[in-house]
Amino acid sequence: MEGYRELRERQQQEMNDFPLGFAFDDKQFEEMMAKWGLDAKKDSDLTQVRHLFAGAYILKKNIPAYKDMLERHSRELTAAIEEDAAGENFICEMFLCELKNHEYGYTRDTSDTLEALGYTAADIAENPRLKRGIEKAVTEICRYEEP
Repeated sequence: MEGYRELRERQQQEMNDFPLGFAFDDKQFEEMMAKWGLDAKKDSDLTQVRHLFAGAYILKKNIPAYKDMLERHSRELTAAIEEDAAGENFICEMFLCELKNHEYGYTRDTSDTLEALGYTAADIAENPRLKRGIEKAVTEICRYEEP
């Protein structure tokens, strides 16, 4: 079974490989459009592009594939979490990675980690597998890192 880190790295690589454009000023926007064979000054070309978030853009024709990819990524994560019956494998690794990413060893605060994963403290308290996974991850971090 694929671990959390491997899953996220694979999904991140797929996201990196997806044909998105990034522009944060007019010059970058024009360059991005030119890479797609479009002219930033033509209304007919501008209608072929959609703004996604921050400085990210996508060709409208690629939106269905982009949505499909995001939905598949979500399903893959959900399935991997569901397969961890005790919360001591994939779930623990998920929390361990994200706690480290959000500097839990220094802050001893799980809120950023939970937010990044889309959970609330109540979600964790109500789900024995999630609770066991985060407890195991916190214990491991506290064993090796001083606050």
